[in-house]
Amino acid sequence: MSWEWVDSDRGLAEVVAQVIDGDFVAIDTEFRRRDTFWPEVALVQIATADQVWLIDPLPLTDTGPLAELLQKSTLTKVLHSAGEDLEVFQAWLGVLPSPLFDTQKAAALLGYGFGLSYAKLVEAVCQVSLDKDETNSDWLVRPLTSAQCRYAAQDVTYLVDVYSRLLGDAGTQGRLEWILEEGEGVSVGGRGPLAKFRNAWKLQPEALAVLYGLLDWREQQARERDRPRNWILHDKVINEIVRALPERLDQLAGLEGMSEGVVRRQGKALLALIAAARRDASSKPPEPVAQPLSGTQKRMAKVLAQAIENRASELRLSPEILFPKRDAELLARELCGDSIEVPSHWQGWRDGAIVKPLRFISEAVKNQEGAK
Repeated sequence: MSWEWVDSDRGLAEVVAQVIDGDFVAIDTEFRRRDTFWPEVALVQIATADQVWLIDPLPLTDTGPLAELLQKSTLTKVLHSAGEDLEVFQAWLGVLPSPLFDTQKAAALLGYGFGLSYAKLVEAVCQVSLDKDETNSDWLVRPLTSAQCRYAAQDVTYLVDVYSRLLGDAGTQGRLEWILEEGEGVSVGGRGPLAKFRNAWKLQPEALAVLYGLLDWREQQARERDRPRNWILHDKVINEIVRALPERLDQLAGLEGMSEGVVRRQGKALLALIAAARRDASSKPPEPVAQPLSGTQKRMAKVLAQAIENRASELRLSPEILFPKRDAELLARELCGDSIEVPSHWQGWRDGAIVKPLRFISEAVKNQEGAK
């Protein structure tokens, strides 16, 4: 396995010129995110069928060619489990790769299994066991060792072979459009910090307004200071604040887990935020949080879950990629009368493959219940 090291603006431009008019390019990144909010990009690996480049981002001053490559509409970008890489590109370059062929999602849609790691997929497709010795390397230290470079290069070398196999399977099964639709629908950021506060639906309006306010404040602080959210204010401390609704500094300081530094530097600002949120809640109640499923909704979700299992078996893919549990629960809410915001990924291939069949099944179930 050989590779070319690239550490200049001119070198990057030359690499992009060589690959941008091709059919595809395999891409991976190495980064660090232990003590920052934003990922610190440390290496970008690019490969075609016959060449691998290791691009050092640290000395670069002009990343425009790489951004152009990621957005080239006729060049398929191949990544595995692209979520974290997308966060890197969004934060660093302000763009996302498109069109995107995510080999992890492709494998799930083609019957290889759901959530396969890169190593597992390479083993299944290439019958090769990958070296994992450099998984926890500090990729920001220079120079990189030869072992690190080999590890980084293999992450795109075999990705090319995996892509070739999956692309063939996608053509045979007629699911290439499904895979590319999944790439078009990607988003960065996950479900958001509120998802961790599962009991938020129980909160009274004042407390819920304080929770929203604290999460917004923490998010702004984390972004501005480039520190992890929990370094700014831990989830457990936020729960304590929402429970106690302190009005004085000594009350704030006495909360379990509250650090003296936070009280000293941000205590007055936090108390002002809490007081303002409580006042506003009386005149403008906060957006409510969805409650757990009702009994009727749970029964509907159970019917949907079985239908999803059956349909997934027919299509020879995993239920998790076809229609995840949280989607089934959201659809159950809608079918039982709740107003919901329909997710964009219910359109496209899923609309015909599963959403419409589920709606048809649910209507039949409701008609049966009404006839009893």
